Amino acid sequence: MPFPRHWLIRHAAPWALLASLALPSQAEQLNVLHWWTSASERRAADLLAERAAAEQIVWRDAAIAGGAGVGAMKVLKSRILSGQAPDVTQLIGPAIAEWSELGLLLPLDEVAERDDWQSKLFPTIRQLVSPGGRSVAVPVGLHRINTLFYRSALLGKLGLKPPRSWDEFELLATKLKAGGFVPLAQSKEPWQVATLFEAILLGEAGPAGYRALFEAGNATQWQGAPVARALERLRRLQRWMPQPLREQPWQAVAHGFARGEAVMWIMGDWAKGELLAMGQLADADFDCQASPATEDAHLYSVDTLAMLAGKDSPPAQLALAALVVNAPVQLAYNRIKGSVPVRRDINPAQLDACGRASWQTFARGSGVQAPSIVHRMATGETLKEAITAQVHRYFLDKRLSTAETQRKLAGYARALGRQ
Repeated sequence: MPFPRHWLIRHAAPWALLASLALPSQAEQLNVLHWWTSASERRAADLLAERAAAEQIVWRDAAIAGGAGVGAMKVLKSRILSGQAPDVTQLIGPAIAEWSELGLLLPLDEVAERDDWQSKLFPTIRQLVSPGGRSVAVPVGLHRINTLFYRSALLGKLGLKPPRSWDEFELLATKLKAGGFVPLAQSKEPWQVATLFEAILLGEAGPAGYRALFEAGNATQWQGAPVARALERLRRLQRWMPQPLREQPWQAVAHGFARGEAVMWIMGDWAKGELLAMGQLADADFDCQASPATEDAHLYSVDTLAMLAGKDSPPAQLALAALVVNAPVQLAYNRIKGSVPVRRDINPAQLDACGRASWQTFARGSGVQAPSIVHRMATGETLKEAITAQVHRYFLDKRLSTAETQRKLAGYARALGRQ
């Protein structure tokens, strides 16, 4: 049946173009596998479920805990192999193209054409969800990884400003530590260490140099000066972190930051969503900007949902795909999640200051954009895991030399990178 009249009225043009898409004639269930399990992520997923319910779609939640989605991807592969694949799954980065090539994803061209994804989505995001020209995934939100959070009220009280360069960071951290404050929040969990590293690397290499590290035939660039400087700075930053440094989930780090246990924190902007979920106020309790030396760059990760092919609910799957890209849903979801809409036709004045800076920087085009290593945008899973593990070893083991670490990173890139 066509979209119900009340749905078309509520969502308005251009959603009327979707009237010919079929919706289930009665409430239909979709099993959705994802890794949105923190307080803010849970609220964002609940919003999608509520909006789906209004369209006669029951969102059956299958949330798998684990930083950076490591556990969820293992569960997804296991369920597919056992013949119990979900209807919808969170799937990001190069994996979208890989799964599409295997014929595992439902084509969404009908939805994409009717809602004009070609003009309404950022080009980089449109390309990501349409490998080979076919739309096979639904972009949900755009995250900026190179984000510096800071206690704005405290800095103001001390007459200090947030740092825009690493020299400014060092001066500020020195003053904060002398005053009895912990300058920088951090966990020694591998993916969190690697997230800090890639934000530093972006500043040292610049967006073009960062992207070049993952181009075929460029593996030796991992042995260059920008990578060396990034590794060495990663180690030097330890003196500004809590001692002893503990391994803890990012949500625990967020709670500590909210309690004032550290003054600054470099983390993806999902941290903003978590701070807001705790009752913290942006532009009052905390603020954020690009991490040092990356003001004109956007280290990005894009949350996407993919519909598994061969399921029994294609009308509901297509309807959910259309719903998720709806502009009002985009704004509502990303306000909760800490990310920003994937659409380039929104009014950035509707975003908070941090979100506006992220959206406007990304909107400047591919020249300032850099795909995240740790959050599955730059490489395949195996190379991502190898880089994360090696950087983590270097961070913890002072016996490992910078040159030897670079040699190993270059070897991984050569052996495991894109051909």
